[in-house]
Amino acid sequence: MKLRLFAVILIAGIVIGRSSAQAQPAGTTPPAGGAAPAAGAPATPPATPPATPPATPPAAGPGNAALTAAQSAFDEGQVAFLQGDFDKAAQKFKDAYAARPFAQFLYNIAASYHRKGKTKADPGAYDNAVIYYKQYLVDDPKAQDKEKVEKAIAVLEEEAKRLRANPTPATGAGTAPTAPSAAVQSLGDVGVRGLIVIESSPQGALIYMDGKANGPLGTTPWSGTITGEHLFTVEKRGYKQGEKRMAADPSKLAVLSFVIAEEDYLGWLEVKSNVPGADIYLDDKSVGAIGKTPYSGNFKPGKHTVWISADGYDEYQQDIEIIAGEAHEVTAQLKGSPVGYLNLRGPGIEDSRIYVDNEVLCERGPCRKPVKEGVHTITVRRPGYKPYVRRLEIQAKTEASLKIELAKKPGRADAVVAYVISAGFLGGGIYVGLQAKKYKTDLANEIAAGNPPPDANDPRFKRGKIYAIAADGAFALAGITALTAVYYTFRDKGAASAATIDVRAVALRPEIGPGYAGLGMEVHW
Repeated sequence: MKLRLFAVILIAGIVIGRSSAQAQPAGTTPPAGGAAPAAGAPATPPATPPATPPATPPAAGPGNAALTAAQSAFDEGQVAFLQGDFDKAAQKFKDAYAARPFAQFLYNIAASYHRKGKTKADPGAYDNAVIYYKQYLVDDPKAQDKEKVEKAIAVLEEEAKRLRANPTPATGAGTAPTAPSAAVQSLGDVGVRGLIVIESSPQGALIYMDGKANGPLGTTPWSGTITGEHLFTVEKRGYKQGEKRMAADPSKLAVLSFVIAEEDYLGWLEVKSNVPGADIYLDDKSVGAIGKTPYSGNFKPGKHTVWISADGYDEYQQDIEIIAGEAHEVTAQLKGSPVGYLNLRGPGIEDSRIYVDNEVLCERGPCRKPVKEGVHTITVRRPGYKPYVRRLEIQAKTEASLKIELAKKPGRADAVVAYVISAGFLGGGIYVGLQAKKYKTDLANEIAAGNPPPDANDPRFKRGKIYAIAADGAFALAGITALTAVYYTFRDKGAASAATIDVRAVALRPEIGPGYAGLGMEVHW
């Protein structure tokens, strides 16, 4: 009887203990000694338990089992995220990361916690988002969105502090969570990302996207986020080239697998230069560049000619012989200096001639030509217009764009009138000067003929003086108006020729490399 009673009491204790454990809220710690919270103390809002980033699992081999598991977990995580079950979404992305450690999975884990924190004002969820955002940047230090993620980390850390300092009072199930701060709102509605994985058998093949012109995307295995449809090519020394086209889905984990066969009859060519991005031509320059340095690929055996060129540098040429099954390397040392581009446009530019440092750059516009870096004198001339002259610094890898507005040369009608008036004064001066000389000559001839000196009141004396003074005045006025005419001829009146200048990167170009792909640009101001 006593033994049976003891067993009943023991079973009841176990049941009560389990019930107490189930009643304890997840993520909370009982007070020391089992003391209950003080009466009237504010209720602590439920918080998501702090997460620990998963240790990076050993890299999976090229087999499909791990990748299939990652795909399955990824798809489930996407569905859970869209349904608003952010905890489940985070867990599924963790499962995907455990199967294949792709950095984008860490971003999706962080995004799931981020959305949970924003939706439910949960500081613990924000803490977890920060943890996984940081781990994402550790796994992918060259992430294209690094600056944006670092900003999100700082904002979410502050938001978690704010929510803990001002917890939402527990007044019932219908209580709305605290609204996100303006800083959190400015981050927008974060979403999870798709992923493209490129693998090959054997691994270590070079990956090219949409041809070789932009250089290799990376080597297999590779993963990253790419939008749109592209042609992917893989190439490895001693193996056939593989090509596949894929339209990347931003909401899926897409896998592109290549199985490339050995190819012993081809040779391997590697081309390098001291100027990255130099154009490479093989055998026939008219077909265009086959790629840019650094470059590598399989080629048929035989003799070939390689040209390597870059703006501002002397062209490099080398004759080579490719042997089947062997590697050949071309290393070019280009001589010259970096260049920028000068681009001149504007109304009437097609009738203008463009000079750089007094040498003709373009016989007519529009004109876009490479110019060595440094300070140059730019001159634009057009018949009937004022020239445009400017000292301009050309920087390497930039384009200086000038929109030219040439001003018409002013008319010279005022100069012509001044010349005519000057000629009139000159002619009048000559005429009255000759009259004054005639009176003087007549008087001198009479005296020489033995006639008595003329009377002082002879009117010829007075007329001669008047004519002489008039001649001097006319000559003076002629000189003044002539100087005025010369001034009118050479003076620069009206607006000067001008230009609007914009200096920017040569182009927005694709940048691709191991673990990332996107657009890159550099700007000099």
